[in-house]
Amino acid sequence: MTPGSVLVVDDDAAIRTVVAAALKREGHRVATAASVAELRRALTTGMPDVLVTDVVLPDGNGLDVVSGLMAAHPTLPVIVFSAQNTLATAVRATEVGAFDYLPKPFDLDVLTQAVQSAIARGRRRPADQPDAEQDGGPSLIGRSPAMQEVYRVIARVVSNDLTVLISGESGTGKELVAKAIHDLGPRRRAPFVALNMAAIPRELIEAELFGHERGAFTGAQARVAGKFEQAAGGTLFLDEIGDMPMDAQTRLLRVLQSGEFTTVGGARTIRADVRIVAATNKDLGQLVQVGQFREDLFYRLNVVPISLPALRERRQDIPLLARHFLDRAAEDGLPRKQLDKDAVVLLETLDWPGNVRELENLMRRLAALSRDEWIDAAALRRALGEGANAAPTARDAGIETAIRTRLERIALEEPTALDDGTLYDRIIGEVERPLIEMMMARHQNNQLRTARALGINRNTLRKRLDTLGIGSGIRVED
Repeated sequence: MTPGSVLVVDDDAAIRTVVAAALKREGHRVATAASVAELRRALTTGMPDVLVTDVVLPDGNGLDVVSGLMAAHPTLPVIVFSAQNTLATAVRATEVGAFDYLPKPFDLDVLTQAVQSAIARGRRRPADQPDAEQDGGPSLIGRSPAMQEVYRVIARVVSNDLTVLISGESGTGKELVAKAIHDLGPRRRAPFVALNMAAIPRELIEAELFGHERGAFTGAQARVAGKFEQAAGGTLFLDEIGDMPMDAQTRLLRVLQSGEFTTVGGARTIRADVRIVAATNKDLGQLVQVGQFREDLFYRLNVVPISLPALRERRQDIPLLARHFLDRAAEDGLPRKQLDKDAVVLLETLDWPGNVRELENLMRRLAALSRDEWIDAAALRRALGEGANAAPTARDAGIETAIRTRLERIALEEPTALDDGTLYDRIIGEVERPLIEMMMARHQNNQLRTARALGINRNTLRKRLDTLGIGSGIRVED
C-alpha cells in the first residue's frame, strides 16, 4: 500500500468527514474543502497526490475546475463523484480527464481502492477524446446501481476503437448503448450502421456485410456497397450476432484479423475503417461450447463486454422510464398522461419479460387509449389485461406461490437450469436481492443499521452486497 496526500472536496460535511476518516485509516494524509474557492486556496499550498471532488459545489461546477486543473497539471489523478447519476455526467468526467468516476451513493472501499490505484499507477490521459461536450447525452435513462456500472464502462470506451460486445435480454436497449458509444466518440460525425443478423436470409449475409459486384450471383444487376463500406469512418453495429451462421463467422473473423475485405464476386481489397459493436441476447460462451459459435471470433468480439440488466433488475428506474415514455408520446402528438402513485407501485411489481421495450409500448398504449389524464392502478390493470405479467409478491399470493411460479417459468424457458447445479443459488439470490435492496433503501444505505434490521452480522451483509453486486453507498457508523 502506497500512502499519499489526498484533497477531498464536497460541500456535505458528513461526507467529507466519513471519506477523510476512511482514507486516513489507509495511511493517507487528507485535507478537505467545501467549495471551489476553498479548493483553489488549498492548491496554493501544494498539489496533492490525488484530488477527490464532487461535481456540484456551492460556488461552481467541479468538472469545470477539473478541466482547468488537467490543462495545468496533466499528471494529477482526479476522482470525481456525483449524485447526478447520468451517462452524460460519467462521460463528461472522462472527457475532462478524471482518473475515475463514482456515482453517489458509493462504497468507501471502492473509493479507497480507486485512490490507491491512482497513487500506485500514476496518471494516464485517455487519447483522442471527443472535442465537444454532450449536454443531454443519448437517451439512456436510469440511475440504478446496475445502470451506473453500464455508464462507467461506456464512459471508458467512447474515446477508443476497442470492439464492444453488448449482452442482454431482448428489449433492454442494446442498440441504444451502441448508439451512445458512437455518438459520444470521435467517430460520431461518420455513419452509424446497424445490421440485424437474425433478419437476413443466410445466403445474403456476406453480400449484406461486404457488398457485391455486378453479376456476382443471380439478380445482382449492379454493384452494391455492403455495411462495412456504408459505415466507413463510423460504427458498424452487428445485432443478434449469435444468429450469424458459421461460414459468415469465418469471413467476419478474417476481416477483424486483417482489417481488410473483398466484396462478393470482387477481387479488389478494401480497407475496413469501422468500429465494431456487436450485441446478443444469447450466451455466446455456451454457444462456443456446443460448437455453434467460433471461439476465436468470440474473443475478437468480447474485448470490452457490457452486460445490460433486465428491467426487473433495475426496478427503481421504472417510474423514471415510464414518465419519459409518456412525455415522448405527448411529443409525438398523443394526449399527455400522468401516472398516479398506485399505478407506479403496480408497475414496479411487474416482471417485464419484454423489458424496456415492453414498458415503452405499454406507456404509448395508455397514452392513446386511456380517457383520463391521470392513469391509476385500475386503468393500468385494464391495459395489461388478463395476461398481466405481475410478479407474485408475499402480499398477493405468498412467497411459496411466487417461488413455484418462478420455477415453472424456468422449466419452460431454461429447462437445463433445473439440472445444472445452479438452481439453489439462483433462487436464493433472486429472493435475497430485493430484500437487501429494499432494506438498504429504507436505512439510507447505512450498512450497520441495515444489518441490525435484517438480524445479520455487518460483515455478512457486506459479503452479500459484493456477491450480489449491489451498490451499498457510503457506510456511516452509528
